[in-house]
Amino acid sequence: QVQLVESGGDLVRPGGSLRLDCSASGGAFSSYTMAWFRQAPGEEREFVTAIRVSGGTTHYADSAKGRFTISRDNAKKTVSLQMNRLKPEDTAVYYCAAGRPILSALRDKSMYYYWGQGTQVTVSS
Repeated sequence: QVQLVESGGDLVRPGGSLRLDCSASGGAFSSYTMAWFRQAPGEEREFVTAIRVSGGTTHYADSAKGRFTISRDNAKKTVSLQMNRLKPEDTAVYYCAAGRPILSALRDKSMYYYWGQGTQVTVSS
């Protein structure tokens, strides 16, 4: 069992930056692929980015490439999402997730066992 708690959500202006953190407790954090998903009002939860167990391999949705960076610290049991050049369309609740998906299913939310409660990111002037 892994418990995940996100933090860092806020209101930010377009073009600004924000860093989200996710702290884990319980379970074997270092054995899980960690991911960030987001869900805007009226939309389905969508994949943003994931990082494999060693932290050496990362994957990004096209919308996140070049602007977002995921990282993890297995010793501290944390995963972070640095978001730069934010756009209004990035507005959503951001969720941290842990799972063991195969590579081809990395973006499939049903492959993740544990979820945080979410943190709100609002990009608006």
